[in-house]
Amino acid sequence: MAALLPAEWIKNWEKGGKSEFVQLCRALSENKNHDVGFRDIQQALYELAYHVVRGNLKHDQASNVLGDVIEFREDMPSILADVFCILDIETSCLEEKNKRDHFTQLVLACLYLVSDTVLKERLDPETLESLGLIKQSQQFNQKSVKIKTKLFYKQQKFNLLREENEGYAKLIAELGQDLSGNITSDLILENIKSLIGCFNLDPNRVLDIILEVYECRPEYDDFFVPLIESYMYMCEPQTLCHILGFKFKFYQDPSGETPSSLYRVAAVLLQHNLIDLEDLYVHLLPGDNAIIEEHKREIVEAKQIVRKLTMVVLSSEKTEEKEKEKEKEEEKTEKPPDNQKLGLLEALLKIGDWHHAQSIMDQMPPFYSTSHKPIAIALCQLVHVTIEPLYRRVGVPKGAKGSPISSLPNKRAPKQAESFEELRKEVFNMLCYLGPHLSHDPILFAKVVRLGKAFMKEVGTVKKFVSDRVVKFQSDGSKQEDKEKMETLFSCLLSITDQVLLPSLSLMDCNACMSEELWGMFKTFPYQYRYRLYGQWKNETYNSHPLLVKVKAQTIDRAKYIMKRLTKENVKPSGRQIGKLSHSNPTILFDYILSQIQKYDNLITPVVDSLKYLTSLNYDVLAYCIIEALANPEKERMKHDDTTISSWLQSLASFCGAVFRKYPIELAGLLQYVANQLKAGKSFDLLILKEVVQKMAGIEITEEMTMEQLEAMTGGEQLKAEGGYFGQIRNTKKSSQRLKDALLDHDLALPLCLLMAQQRNGVVFQEGGEKHLKLVGKLYDQCHDTLVQFGGFLASNLSTEDYIKRVPSIDVLCNEFHTPHDAAFFLSRPMYAHHISSKYDELKKAEKGNKQQHKVHKYITSCELVMAPVHEAVISLHLPKVWDDISPQFYATFWSLTMYDLAVPHSSYDREVNKLKVQMKAIDDNQEMPPNKKKKEKERCTALQDKLLEEEKKQLEHVQRVLQRLKLEKDNWLLAKSTKNETITKFLQLCIFPRCIFSAIDAVYCAHFVELVHQQKTPNFSTLLCYDRVFSDIIYTVASCTENEASRYGRFLCCMLETVTRWHSDRVIYEKECGNYPGFLTILRATGFDGGNKADQLDYENFRHVVHKWHYKLTKASVHCLETGEYTHIRNILIVLTKILPWYPKVLNLGQALERRVHKICQEEKEKRPDLYALAMGYSGQLKSRKPFMIPENEFHHKDPPARNAVPATVQNGPGGAGMPTSLTINTVRLEEGTTEETADKLKEKSQGVVKVINKTVNATPKVTTSNGNSASNSKIIKEKDEKEKSGKEKDKEKKDKTPAATPEMKALGKDGKDKPKEERANKEEKAREIKEKTPKSDKEKEKVKKEEKASKEEKSKTVVTIIESKSTAEKEREKEPSRERDLAKEMKSKENAKGGEKVPVAGSLKSPVPRSETSESEREQKRRKVDTHSSPSHSSTVKDNLNELKESSAKHYINHTTPTLSKSKEREVEKKDLDKSRERSREREKKDEKDRKDRKRDHSNSDREVPQDSTKRRKEENGTTGSSKHSKSESPSDSPRLNEKEKEKNKSKSSGKEKGDSIKAEKMEKSSSGSKKESRHDKEKAEKKEKRDSTGGKEEKKHHKSSDKHR
Repeated sequence: MAALLPAEWIKNWEKGGKSEFVQLCRALSENKNHDVGFRDIQQALYELAYHVVRGNLKHDQASNVLGDVIEFREDMPSILADVFCILDIETSCLEEKNKRDHFTQLVLACLYLVSDTVLKERLDPETLESLGLIKQSQQFNQKSVKIKTKLFYKQQKFNLLREENEGYAKLIAELGQDLSGNITSDLILENIKSLIGCFNLDPNRVLDIILEVYECRPEYDDFFVPLIESYMYMCEPQTLCHILGFKFKFYQDPSGETPSSLYRVAAVLLQHNLIDLEDLYVHLLPGDNAIIEEHKREIVEAKQIVRKLTMVVLSSEKTEEKEKEKEKEEEKTEKPPDNQKLGLLEALLKIGDWHHAQSIMDQMPPFYSTSHKPIAIALCQLVHVTIEPLYRRVGVPKGAKGSPISSLPNKRAPKQAESFEELRKEVFNMLCYLGPHLSHDPILFAKVVRLGKAFMKEVGTVKKFVSDRVVKFQSDGSKQEDKEKMETLFSCLLSITDQVLLPSLSLMDCNACMSEELWGMFKTFPYQYRYRLYGQWKNETYNSHPLLVKVKAQTIDRAKYIMKRLTKENVKPSGRQIGKLSHSNPTILFDYILSQIQKYDNLITPVVDSLKYLTSLNYDVLAYCIIEALANPEKERMKHDDTTISSWLQSLASFCGAVFRKYPIELAGLLQYVANQLKAGKSFDLLILKEVVQKMAGIEITEEMTMEQLEAMTGGEQLKAEGGYFGQIRNTKKSSQRLKDALLDHDLALPLCLLMAQQRNGVVFQEGGEKHLKLVGKLYDQCHDTLVQFGGFLASNLSTEDYIKRVPSIDVLCNEFHTPHDAAFFLSRPMYAHHISSKYDELKKAEKGNKQQHKVHKYITSCELVMAPVHEAVISLHLPKVWDDISPQFYATFWSLTMYDLAVPHSSYDREVNKLKVQMKAIDDNQEMPPNKKKKEKERCTALQDKLLEEEKKQLEHVQRVLQRLKLEKDNWLLAKSTKNETITKFLQLCIFPRCIFSAIDAVYCAHFVELVHQQKTPNFSTLLCYDRVFSDIIYTVASCTENEASRYGRFLCCMLETVTRWHSDRVIYEKECGNYPGFLTILRATGFDGGNKADQLDYENFRHVVHKWHYKLTKASVHCLETGEYTHIRNILIVLTKILPWYPKVLNLGQALERRVHKICQEEKEKRPDLYALAMGYSGQLKSRKPFMIPENEFHHKDPPARNAVPATVQNGPGGAGMPTSLTINTVRLEEGTTEETADKLKEKSQGVVKVINKTVNATPKVTTSNGNSASNSKIIKEKDEKEKSGKEKDKEKKDKTPAATPEMKALGKDGKDKPKEERANKEEKAREIKEKTPKSDKEKEKVKKEEKASKEEKSKTVVTIIESKSTAEKEREKEPSRERDLAKEMKSKENAKGGEKVPVAGSLKSPVPRSETSESEREQKRRKVDTHSSPSHSSTVKDNLNELKESSAKHYINHTTPTLSKSKEREVEKKDLDKSRERSREREKKDEKDRKDRKRDHSNSDREVPQDSTKRRKEENGTTGSSKHSKSESPSDSPRLNEKEKEKNKSKSSGKEKGDSIKAEKMEKSSSGSKKESRHDKEKAEKKEKRDSTGGKEEKKHHKSSDKHR
């Protein structure tokens, strides 16, 4: 630092230095920068003084100049003192004494400038002593220490209370005086100050006394709070908190109890911010850690209680447990230490200091503080006060007065809520802290719920968008902000409900009113939210709090107690107990009840009855619990055998139906659940929908309906209700209305229908993959039945507008929604009826003409208007080719009509009216009934009767109109652009078969419709062909049905048979209803004409033959199904047979055949499949009861006269022969092939077409025809065989007689004459020749046989051609040589007439050509079935040894139906071969004729003895006396096909390599069966056993046959 005082100035001090220095000091003191000036002056003065100390300047010179400078600044003396102080320290350290002296002299010279006080402060005591300012430095030091001690360390002595009582007495008097006057806190404060001063009172003690007095006078808040606040200005801030803390500490002894007045004072001081909560909190006990520990302990204890309740305790353990519990209770009785934190919290809540209270609660575990009742009640009171204005405005129910709650006196309490927004901000938070402990104040609970209700009302419409799970609120003109506010409020309300209201309800003691109050709010929520809340309540809430854990355990314990004792007898008392328990804890209770119902289904009825004491909320919770139980992912929906639906699911479904019907429970959730399950492809839960609709709407779906009920179901609504159901349908009006509303409100009606319709196939193709077939069938039936039931419910309950608005048009249903056609029409049908009736009413109003014709005309017009778009729409449902045969109009008409439209069930109406008359008579006769009731009942019956009669009249008019309409339409129905046959195929395929298995009424409808189409004389409709198709081969249709479909199919067949039986029963009826109807036309194509047509009507006797053929066909199909061993085949055929029992079997031998098969099923299935056993036993019993009404075959149709005139002998022998005249048989063949003459190519195409369209009906009609061709020659040959073998081998024959004619199959097959393909007719002579060869009666013939065998072997070695070619040859024969065949047939007839008497197929020798041909045909059929159905055991009774031949022959026959195309060259070859064959046949025939004549002469001698045997054999064959010996080597029936095939092989130049081996085997078999004794003994023995079993029947038959033989 540069020196301020240059050396020159000191040297020239007197000259100019002094003045320079003074000038410098002036300049520095005037410097505006104060700090800089101060430092510089200090430096200048120091340098000056230093020069003096060094001796450069004299002290008097310095003192003079300092005197001049001292005036420049006020603080100059102080600055100078500082400079002396520094120099004092510096000089005292120096060794040079002179410098010290100079310093002393300077100070002494300047004493007049600086006061000695300042110097005494700053200079060292020794220096002061040397200056003479103090006497002794030591004394001076001592004195300063004493003064400091006195100042800083010595306490003043105050007088204590006992010493100065007067001051404190005056203080207490001052504070305790009457404060009501004008006395203010300021005035009192002044007095207190005076007292403190006057009596030397301790200020802290005074503060303590003020607090004590405040505690005693809490009402004077306004006085004491300002007083304390003012007093605190005189104290340190912490003082008040310390004094309060000291007070709390005083009460922390174990025995101490903190007074509430202290808590209140602390709370008020906290509220006025006179102390900080953090400062006070540390003084309070217990510590936070202790509180957390206690909370954990409570949870553990609660869990232990639960464990005890769920544990099964043995009696020995019980006593120990009780002792331990007593000890624990004693421990608990020791009073826990006072919780000062909770006390303070309570006080804060009472005075309304929510802010501080919340802070304390946050320090503790959730709900710990409110679990103490005083705190919960205090908080409830605070909420009461806060919500008061809003509650008064919107929450008070109409008519209720309520007691208003006054607001808190202090202004710092929370603001009262005036709006819902304020409610959310202030109150919802408080409620969240309260949690389940709102249960302490039910009144507040009700208020909160009412506010929630008012909020939902104010909000208006709540729209739910399920997609994003957000609730949108729409109020008129509400802005976006308002909407957002409302959404926030709504979510807060849901949270409060979840966290506060529901848990509180659980802790309330069975308060039904609260439950109802809560429902008032809940019902405004969409069910999705309600169910979400119930789910949280049930699965989460009960685990959140120790108290709730205990309550859950106690509820379950109580529920167990009640359920153990619940019976039908004590429903009322148990119901009351259940009601009580359910008011508070419905979720837990219902969960347990449902678990019990799932185990024990006999609980359902008592439980349903006992639920009548529930509240609305409880019913809603029950619905949720049911859905949760149904959706339980841990439960298996199938039983362990995987064939039936689990019993728990069935029980729940049954419970659902009962409970939803009886009580007003909302259905939306349950219906949506079913829809969701269907969407997911799961159909199990349809069981629930089925039960609910059945119970709520009274619509039963049962396959066990009687015909009377079914008939009643075809009438109007009133008749349905009275006579259509098993149980009287009562009181379903309300419940069905509820169901309808639920479906419409939630738009579930159509979706459920569509989902069910789609799911039917889903059951099979999606679900059914791994499931048992039986289960798949059950699920399919369930799905279908539910659809029918549900659709019926919608049709009868929805208004026309509702229905039409919801169901789209038929093409949309089928093409867009992929609804199956039958289901689509089922849904649309009511719509068409509604449309037509409304149009008809419009037209009637427009023109008021009353004539019947006008009405009919208007009806037809309205039908055309409504159905025209439908005709357009259905075209898209099928390929264009379909409409070549049937018109869209016919298709739509068939599918849109119902039984109601076709016939009036007069008998049903009469039956119900008579019932009512009987009822009225009974009412009249009843003496006990009071007159009022009598009158009412009679009025009711009369009204019902009138309604029924009115309904009948209305239906009659309607049916007449419909029939008129059909009469006009019918000419455009069947176009038959291809063939009649094709038309029938399409009709059956697209109309009859799909609809007849849809429902029982539809089955009846289909049969009735076929009859109606016939009666209307519809062009191009062959009734005969239609019936023939239906009855001829039912195996496929039966096998492909589910259980219920089989039942419906059975009904359909029953109704069809009923019609046929009516026509069959009486010639008059037949002539009247069928005689000259186009449906019974047969067309004969004679060889003599060039394709000329001749119309021919089927006469009555031939119709009877045809009916017999149909009966035989049914028997054959039934026997086949029963013998497959397949579960589905057996079950379905038994169901069908049971249904058609009234009309079939009518013929005794067919009935016996069936009886035996069914008896066999009973024996076989008794242990294996009990359900089949039960079905078979049921049918067997019913069949036996029908036996007296069966008639012999010759009474069913006259066999003999037609046989002589027209029918070949063999036709009547086996039941196979339908006994039709040649004309008919040929005609029916032509019906099959196509009416009128057509070229071979066309025939080929058509037969292919038939096969493609409907495989199952392929061999229906041709079956009529077979036996004609080969019968004449056959009969002769039979006789020859018989004669020779009888004379030669009588013993053998007797044995063979005992061996039943053939296996049952053979019998069945024997009847199969009709099944022979058409080409067999071309081979008639060939077959005849075969038969001769097969049964050699002379050496010549034996040689012939050998030669032919060789020839056939040679030919076989040459064969190289494929199977297809061999097949085609047969087809060619059929197509190319029809006229030749007919010639041959005529020749046969003439020959056969001569031989009319003996057409007996001999069982022993088994040479009968008929069985032969029949067997081969049946084997072909078997094979074809195997191919069609892919089922292995198709015909179980085929003979093992013959299998190869069967393959061969069946392959050929099957191929005949599929007519593969051949190259032209091959066709030519085949034609040549055919010509050769026919020539050979004619030669053979001549030879046979000669032999026949010789044989006939021989015959007469043996006939008396042999005919009875033969006839019995034949009868046995017909009746199927032979048991179903599956492995017996069948003789003639199996031989003949073999021979047949062999002959064909010889004649055909080409056949497959496979056939070679077969034919070799065939030869071997032929040899063995040629009448020699090589026949298997094993078979004979088996047959003998069966013969014995059947002997009783056999004897009777023999008698009968003897007489018939005589007749012949």
